[in-house]
Amino acid sequence: MARASIPTRAAPRRRSFNSDRLWSLVVLLPSAVLLAIFVYGFIFRSGYLSLTDWGNDPAQALSLNPVIKYTGLTNYSNLFGGLLDSRFRQDLVSTLFFTAFFIVACLGLGLGLAMLLDRNPKGEGLWRTIFLFPMSLSFIVTGTIWRWMLQPAGGVNALFGLDPDRHAWLTSNASIWRFDWNKLPLITAVVVALVLLGLASRARQSANRTQMWVAIACAALLVLWAFTLGNSVKMTPVPEYHGFNLAFIGIIIAAVWQMSGYTMALYLAGLRGIPDELREAARVDGASEWGVYRRVIFPLLAPITLSAMIILGHISLKIFDLVYAMTSLNNLNTEVPALLMYITAFQGNQFAKGAAIGMVLLILVAAVIVPYLASQFRRSDRS
Repeated sequence: MARASIPTRAAPRRRSFNSDRLWSLVVLLPSAVLLAIFVYGFIFRSGYLSLTDWGNDPAQALSLNPVIKYTGLTNYSNLFGGLLDSRFRQDLVSTLFFTAFFIVACLGLGLGLAMLLDRNPKGEGLWRTIFLFPMSLSFIVTGTIWRWMLQPAGGVNALFGLDPDRHAWLTSNASIWRFDWNKLPLITAVVVALVLLGLASRARQSANRTQMWVAIACAALLVLWAFTLGNSVKMTPVPEYHGFNLAFIGIIIAAVWQMSGYTMALYLAGLRGIPDELREAARVDGASEWGVYRRVIFPLLAPITLSAMIILGHISLKIFDLVYAMTSLNNLNTEVPALLMYITAFQGNQFAKGAAIGMVLLILVAAVIVPYLASQFRRSDRS
Protein backbone atom coordinates (compact mmCIF):
# COMPACT_ATOMS: atom_id res chain seq x y z
CA MET A 1 0.00 0.00 0.00
CA ALA A 2 1.41 3.23 -1.06
CA ARG A 3 1.86 5.72 1.73
CA ALA A 4 -0.10 8.91 1.23
CA SER A 5 2.17 11.81 0.78
CA ILE A 6 1.78 14.52 3.39
CA PRO A 7 1.96 18.03 1.96
CA THR A 8 4.67 19.96 3.67
CA ARG A 9 4.54 23.67 4.34
CA ALA A 10 6.86 25.64 2.16
CA ALA A 11 9.77 27.08 4.06
CA PRO A 12 9.57 30.86 4.44
CA ARG A 13 11.74 32.70 2.00
CA ARG A 14 13.68 34.56 4.65
CA ARG A 15 16.50 35.35 2.28
CA SER A 16 14.20 37.03 -0.26
CA PHE A 17 12.35 38.87 2.54
CA ASN A 18 15.57 40.19 4.00
CA SER A 19 16.73 41.19 0.55
CA ASP A 20 13.53 43.16 -0.02
CA ARG A 21 13.93 44.93 3.30
CA LEU A 22 17.55 45.68 2.54
CA TRP A 23 16.70 47.18 -0.85
CA SER A 24 13.91 49.26 0.63
CA LEU A 25 16.27 50.61 3.26
CA VAL A 26 18.89 51.40 0.61
CA VAL A 27 16.31 53.25 -1.49
CA LEU A 28 14.84 55.17 1.45
CA LEU A 29 18.08 55.96 3.25
CA PRO A 30 19.21 58.92 1.06
CA SER A 31 15.80 60.58 1.38
CA ALA A 32 15.75 59.97 5.13
CA VAL A 33 19.23 61.47 5.55
CA LEU A 34 18.42 64.53 3.42
CA LEU A 35 15.12 64.97 5.27
CA ALA A 36 16.86 64.74 8.64
CA ILE A 37 19.46 67.34 7.65
CA PHE A 38 17.56 69.85 5.56
CA VAL A 39 14.19 69.73 7.36
CA TYR A 40 14.51 68.62 10.95
CA GLY A 41 18.14 69.73 11.30
CA PHE A 42 17.32 73.22 10.06
CA ILE A 43 14.24 73.37 12.28
CA PHE A 44 16.44 72.56 15.27
CA ARG A 45 19.02 75.13 14.12
CA SER A 46 16.32 77.80 13.67
CA GLY A 47 14.92 76.98 17.09
CA TYR A 48 18.32 77.48 18.66
CA LEU A 49 18.99 80.72 16.75
CA SER A 50 15.64 82.09 17.92
CA LEU A 51 17.02 81.90 21.47
CA THR A 52 20.07 84.05 20.66
CA ASP A 53 20.80 87.67 19.80
CA TRP A 54 22.25 87.10 16.30
CA GLY A 55 21.52 90.21 14.27
CA ASN A 56 20.66 92.55 17.11
CA ASP A 57 24.11 94.13 16.63
CA PRO A 58 24.40 95.19 12.95
CA ALA A 59 28.19 95.05 13.16
CA GLN A 60 28.05 91.35 14.11
CA ALA A 61 25.20 90.26 11.84
CA LEU A 62 27.19 89.51 8.67
CA SER A 63 30.68 89.12 10.10
CA LEU A 64 32.56 85.90 9.36
CA ASN A 65 32.72 84.93 13.03
CA PRO A 66 29.76 86.64 14.69
CA VAL A 67 29.57 86.74 18.46
CA ILE A 68 26.22 85.10 19.26
CA LYS A 69 24.89 85.16 22.80
CA TYR A 70 22.15 82.99 24.26
CA THR A 71 19.24 85.20 25.37
CA GLY A 72 16.52 82.66 26.16
CA LEU A 73 12.97 83.64 25.28
CA THR A 74 13.73 87.35 24.89
CA ASN A 75 12.88 87.40 21.18
CA TYR A 76 9.52 85.73 21.81
CA SER A 77 8.63 88.05 24.68
CA ASN A 78 9.50 91.04 22.50
CA LEU A 79 7.36 89.74 19.63
CA PHE A 80 4.30 89.28 21.82
CA GLY A 81 4.79 92.12 24.28
CA GLY A 82 7.60 94.43 23.18
CA LEU A 83 6.74 98.02 22.45
CA LEU A 84 8.65 98.01 19.13
CA ASP A 85 7.22 94.82 17.67
CA SER A 86 3.56 95.79 17.18
CA ARG A 87 4.04 95.06 13.46
CA PHE A 88 4.33 91.33 14.18
CA ARG A 89 1.22 91.36 16.35
CA GLN A 90 -0.81 93.10 13.64
CA ASP A 91 0.47 90.56 11.10
CA LEU A 92 -0.56 87.72 13.40
CA VAL A 93 -4.06 89.16 13.79
CA SER A 94 -4.31 89.69 10.02
CA THR A 95 -3.34 86.06 9.40
CA LEU A 96 -5.96 84.76 11.81
CA PHE A 97 -8.68 86.87 10.15
CA PHE A 98 -7.44 85.81 6.71
CA THR A 99 -7.50 82.14 7.75
CA ALA A 100 -11.06 82.36 9.09
CA PHE A 101 -12.50 84.09 6.01
CA PHE A 102 -10.48 81.97 3.59
CA ILE A 103 -11.62 78.66 5.09
CA VAL A 104 -15.29 79.65 5.43
CA ALA A 105 -15.45 81.03 1.86
CA CYS A 106 -13.67 78.04 0.30
CA LEU A 107 -15.85 75.52 2.15
CA GLY A 108 -19.09 77.38 1.38
CA LEU A 109 -18.34 78.01 -2.28
CA GLY A 110 -16.88 74.55 -2.84
CA LEU A 111 -19.88 72.84 -1.23
CA GLY A 112 -22.33 74.95 -3.26
CA LEU A 113 -20.58 74.15 -6.54
CA ALA A 114 -20.40 70.45 -5.66
CA MET A 115 -24.14 70.36 -4.86
CA LEU A 116 -24.89 71.95 -8.24
CA LEU A 117 -22.64 69.52 -10.14
CA ASP A 118 -24.07 66.57 -8.19
CA ARG A 119 -27.36 67.19 -10.02
CA ASN A 120 -25.64 66.17 -13.29
CA PRO A 121 -26.14 69.44 -15.19
CA LYS A 122 -25.54 69.62 -18.92
CA GLY A 123 -21.83 69.98 -19.69
CA GLU A 124 -20.80 68.81 -16.22
CA GLY A 125 -17.30 67.85 -17.36
CA LEU A 126 -16.69 71.31 -18.81
CA TRP A 127 -17.92 73.07 -15.64
CA ARG A 128 -15.82 70.78 -13.47
CA THR A 129 -12.73 71.63 -15.54
CA ILE A 130 -13.45 75.36 -15.37
CA PHE A 131 -13.82 75.29 -11.58
CA LEU A 132 -10.70 73.17 -11.10
CA PHE A 133 -8.49 75.12 -13.51
CA PRO A 134 -7.41 77.87 -11.03
CA MET A 135 -5.97 75.19 -8.78
CA SER A 136 -3.43 74.27 -11.48
CA LEU A 137 -1.90 77.76 -11.25
CA SER A 138 0.73 78.77 -8.74
CA PHE A 139 0.01 81.46 -6.16
CA ILE A 140 2.50 83.73 -7.98
CA VAL A 141 0.48 83.51 -11.22
CA THR A 142 -2.80 83.94 -9.36
CA GLY A 143 -1.40 86.95 -7.50
CA THR A 144 -0.20 88.57 -10.72
CA ILE A 145 -3.60 88.11 -12.37
CA TRP A 146 -5.55 89.49 -9.44
CA ARG A 147 -3.10 92.32 -8.85
CA TRP A 148 -3.97 93.61 -12.32
CA MET A 149 -7.67 92.97 -11.70
CA LEU A 150 -7.74 94.92 -8.41
CA GLN A 151 -5.30 97.74 -9.06
CA PRO A 152 -6.90 101.22 -8.76
CA ALA A 153 -6.71 102.20 -12.43
CA GLY A 154 -7.62 98.94 -14.08
CA GLY A 155 -9.31 95.57 -13.89
CA VAL A 156 -12.40 95.49 -11.70
CA ASN A 157 -12.66 99.27 -11.16
CA ALA A 158 -12.39 99.99 -14.90
CA LEU A 159 -14.80 97.21 -15.82
CA PHE A 160 -17.55 98.35 -13.44
CA GLY A 161 -16.77 102.09 -13.56
CA LEU A 162 -15.91 102.27 -9.84
CA ASP A 163 -14.16 105.23 -8.22
CA PRO A 164 -10.51 104.17 -7.60
CA ASP A 165 -10.31 106.44 -4.54
CA ARG A 166 -13.24 104.68 -2.86
CA HIS A 167 -12.41 101.14 -4.00
CA ALA A 168 -8.77 100.69 -3.05
CA TRP A 169 -8.87 96.90 -2.96
CA LEU A 170 -5.28 96.27 -1.93
CA THR A 171 -4.20 99.59 -0.45
CA SER A 172 -7.04 100.51 1.90
CA ASN A 173 -5.80 101.48 5.35
CA ALA A 174 -9.20 101.08 7.01
CA SER A 175 -9.54 98.49 9.75
CA ILE A 176 -12.55 96.95 11.50
CA TRP A 177 -13.21 94.69 14.53
CA ARG A 178 -10.30 96.19 16.42
CA PHE A 179 -9.47 94.92 19.89
CA ASP A 180 -6.89 95.73 22.54
CA TRP A 181 -3.95 93.29 22.41
CA ASN A 182 -3.98 93.27 26.22
CA LYS A 183 -7.30 91.40 26.02
CA LEU A 184 -5.60 88.48 24.26
CA PRO A 185 -5.33 86.27 27.41
CA LEU A 186 -9.02 86.81 28.10
CA ILE A 187 -10.02 86.06 24.50
CA THR A 188 -7.79 82.97 24.40
CA ALA A 189 -9.22 81.65 27.65
CA VAL A 190 -12.79 82.11 26.41
CA VAL A 191 -12.03 80.36 23.08
CA VAL A 192 -10.36 77.42 24.86
CA ALA A 193 -13.31 77.22 27.27
CA LEU A 194 -15.72 77.01 24.32
CA VAL A 195 -13.62 74.20 22.81
CA LEU A 196 -13.71 72.37 26.14
CA LEU A 197 -17.48 72.74 26.27
CA GLY A 198 -17.65 71.24 22.79
CA LEU A 199 -15.57 68.29 24.00
CA ALA A 200 -17.88 67.97 26.99
CA SER A 201 -20.86 67.80 24.65
CA ARG A 202 -19.22 65.03 22.66
CA ALA A 203 -18.35 63.17 25.85
CA ARG A 204 -21.99 63.44 26.95
CA GLN A 205 -23.13 61.94 23.65
CA SER A 206 -20.72 59.03 24.10
CA ALA A 207 -21.89 58.55 27.74
CA ASN A 208 -18.41 59.33 29.11
CA ARG A 209 -19.50 61.24 32.21
CA THR A 210 -16.04 61.52 33.77
CA GLN A 211 -14.57 63.18 30.69
CA MET A 212 -17.62 65.41 30.42
CA TRP A 213 -17.36 66.74 34.00
CA VAL A 214 -13.58 67.21 33.73
CA ALA A 215 -14.02 69.28 30.55
CA ILE A 216 -16.80 71.36 32.15
CA ALA A 217 -14.71 71.98 35.29
CA CYS A 218 -11.67 73.08 33.23
CA ALA A 219 -13.84 75.39 31.14
CA ALA A 220 -15.37 76.94 34.27
CA LEU A 221 -11.93 77.51 35.82
CA LEU A 222 -10.67 79.14 32.63
CA VAL A 223 -13.65 81.50 32.43
CA LEU A 224 -13.30 82.33 36.13
CA TRP A 225 -9.58 83.12 35.67
CA ALA A 226 -10.25 85.16 32.53
CA PHE A 227 -12.74 87.49 34.23
CA THR A 228 -10.80 87.85 37.50
CA LEU A 229 -7.00 87.52 37.36
CA GLY A 230 -6.88 87.55 33.55
CA ASN A 231 -8.13 91.14 33.43
CA SER A 232 -5.00 92.30 35.24
CA VAL A 233 -2.59 90.64 32.76
CA LYS A 234 -1.06 93.24 30.44
CA MET A 235 0.72 92.09 27.29
CA THR A 236 1.98 95.56 26.32
CA PRO A 237 2.81 98.64 28.42
CA VAL A 238 0.10 100.70 26.66
CA PRO A 239 -3.21 99.79 24.97
CA GLU A 240 -2.56 98.52 21.46
CA TYR A 241 -5.42 98.00 19.00
CA HIS A 242 -5.37 95.56 16.09
CA GLY A 243 -8.10 94.45 13.71
CA PHE A 244 -8.97 93.19 10.25
CA ASN A 245 -7.44 95.36 7.52
CA LEU A 246 -9.87 95.82 4.64
CA ALA A 247 -6.97 95.65 2.17
CA PHE A 248 -7.01 91.89 2.77
CA ILE A 249 -10.37 91.55 1.01
CA GLY A 250 -8.67 91.48 -2.40
CA ILE A 251 -6.19 88.82 -1.29
CA ILE A 252 -8.99 86.71 0.20
CA ILE A 253 -10.90 86.91 -3.11
CA ALA A 254 -7.84 85.74 -5.04
CA ALA A 255 -7.10 82.89 -2.61
CA VAL A 256 -10.72 81.69 -2.63
CA TRP A 257 -10.76 81.84 -6.45
CA GLN A 258 -7.77 79.51 -6.53
CA MET A 259 -8.70 76.98 -3.84
CA SER A 260 -12.51 76.71 -3.99
CA GLY A 261 -12.19 74.30 -6.93
CA TYR A 262 -10.18 72.01 -4.68
CA THR A 263 -12.89 71.90 -2.02
CA MET A 264 -15.48 71.47 -4.78
CA ALA A 265 -13.64 68.34 -5.98
CA LEU A 266 -13.47 66.95 -2.43
CA TYR A 267 -17.17 67.54 -1.76
CA LEU A 268 -18.22 66.21 -5.17
CA ALA A 269 -16.30 62.98 -4.55
CA GLY A 270 -17.98 62.72 -1.17
CA LEU A 271 -21.45 63.34 -2.60
CA ARG A 272 -20.93 60.77 -5.36
CA GLY A 273 -19.84 58.25 -2.73
CA ILE A 274 -23.12 58.47 -0.77
CA PRO A 275 -25.45 55.62 -1.87
CA ASP A 276 -28.73 56.70 -3.45
CA GLU A 277 -30.53 54.21 -1.21
CA LEU A 278 -29.82 56.41 1.82
CA ARG A 279 -31.34 59.47 0.17
CA GLU A 280 -34.35 57.52 -1.06
CA ALA A 281 -34.88 56.00 2.40
CA ALA A 282 -34.86 59.48 3.95
CA ARG A 283 -37.38 60.76 1.37
CA VAL A 284 -39.63 57.73 1.97
CA ASP A 285 -39.54 58.60 5.69
CA GLY A 286 -40.93 62.02 4.83
CA ALA A 287 -37.78 64.13 4.83
CA SER A 288 -37.78 67.20 2.60
CA GLU A 289 -34.90 67.84 0.20
CA TRP A 290 -33.29 70.17 2.76
CA GLY A 291 -33.92 67.56 5.45
CA VAL A 292 -32.07 64.94 3.36
CA TYR A 293 -29.06 67.23 3.21
CA ARG A 294 -29.24 68.22 6.88
CA ARG A 295 -29.89 64.77 8.34
CA VAL A 296 -28.06 62.47 5.91
CA ILE A 297 -25.64 64.15 3.53
CA PHE A 298 -24.00 66.86 5.66
CA PRO A 299 -23.13 64.46 8.55
CA LEU A 300 -21.57 62.05 6.07
CA LEU A 301 -19.52 64.91 4.60
CA ALA A 302 -18.13 65.94 8.01
CA PRO A 303 -14.79 64.03 7.61
CA ILE A 304 -14.26 65.74 4.23
CA THR A 305 -14.97 69.13 5.80
CA LEU A 306 -12.45 68.44 8.56
CA SER A 307 -9.77 67.37 6.07
CA ALA A 308 -10.38 70.44 3.91
CA MET A 309 -10.23 72.74 6.96
CA ILE A 310 -6.88 71.26 8.00
CA ILE A 311 -5.33 71.59 4.54
CA LEU A 312 -6.67 75.11 3.91
CA GLY A 313 -5.74 76.17 7.44
CA HIS A 314 -2.08 75.29 7.12
CA ILE A 315 -1.92 76.90 3.66
CA SER A 316 -3.31 80.17 4.97
CA LEU A 317 -1.11 80.26 8.09
CA LYS A 318 2.11 80.06 6.06
CA ILE A 319 0.94 82.04 3.02
CA PHE A 320 3.70 84.13 1.46
CA ASP A 321 3.83 84.05 -2.33
CA LEU A 322 0.27 85.22 -3.01
CA VAL A 323 0.67 88.28 -0.77
CA TYR A 324 4.14 88.97 -2.18
CA ALA A 325 2.83 88.85 -5.77
CA MET A 326 -0.22 91.03 -5.08
CA THR A 327 1.14 93.75 -2.79
CA SER A 328 4.94 93.20 -2.63
CA LEU A 329 6.94 93.92 0.54
CA ASN A 330 6.06 97.54 1.15
CA ASN A 331 2.33 97.33 1.92
CA LEU A 332 1.98 97.19 5.70
CA ASN A 333 -1.81 96.81 5.44
CA THR A 334 -1.49 93.37 3.83
CA GLU A 335 1.58 92.06 5.59
CA VAL A 336 1.61 88.54 7.10
CA PRO A 337 4.12 86.88 9.49
CA ALA A 338 5.83 84.90 6.71
CA LEU A 339 6.48 88.13 4.81
CA LEU A 340 7.73 89.85 7.97
CA MET A 341 10.05 86.92 8.64
CA TYR A 342 11.57 87.35 5.16
CA ILE A 343 11.98 91.09 5.64
CA THR A 344 13.42 90.75 9.14
CA ALA A 345 15.87 87.94 8.38
CA PHE A 346 16.99 88.65 4.82
CA GLN A 347 16.64 92.43 4.53
CA GLY A 348 17.18 93.56 8.10
CA ASN A 349 19.74 90.80 8.89
CA GLN A 350 18.05 90.21 12.27
CA PHE A 351 18.42 86.47 11.99
CA ALA A 352 17.45 85.59 15.56
CA LYS A 353 14.21 87.57 15.43
CA GLY A 354 13.43 86.15 11.98
CA ALA A 355 14.00 82.64 13.34
CA ALA A 356 11.65 83.40 16.24
CA ILE A 357 8.92 84.49 13.81
CA GLY A 358 9.50 81.30 11.81
CA MET A 359 9.19 79.16 14.94
CA VAL A 360 5.92 80.86 15.86
CA LEU A 361 4.59 80.01 12.39
CA LEU A 362 5.82 76.42 12.77
CA ILE A 363 4.01 76.08 16.10
CA LEU A 364 0.79 77.47 14.60
CA VAL A 365 0.93 75.08 11.64
CA ALA A 366 1.80 72.16 13.95
CA ALA A 367 -1.17 73.04 16.16
CA VAL A 368 -3.37 72.53 13.11
CA ILE A 369 -1.66 69.51 11.56
CA VAL A 370 -0.58 67.35 14.52
CA PRO A 371 -4.07 66.71 16.03
CA TYR A 372 -5.35 65.81 12.58
CA LEU A 373 -2.48 63.36 11.95
CA ALA A 374 -2.93 61.84 15.42
CA SER A 375 -6.64 61.26 14.76
CA GLN A 376 -5.83 59.69 11.38
CA PHE A 377 -3.28 57.33 12.97
CA ARG A 378 -5.77 56.32 15.67
CA ARG A 379 -8.42 55.67 13.02
CA SER A 380 -6.07 53.55 10.94
CA ASP A 381 -5.07 51.55 14.04
CA ARG A 382 -8.73 50.85 14.85
CA SER A 383 -9.44 49.73 11.29
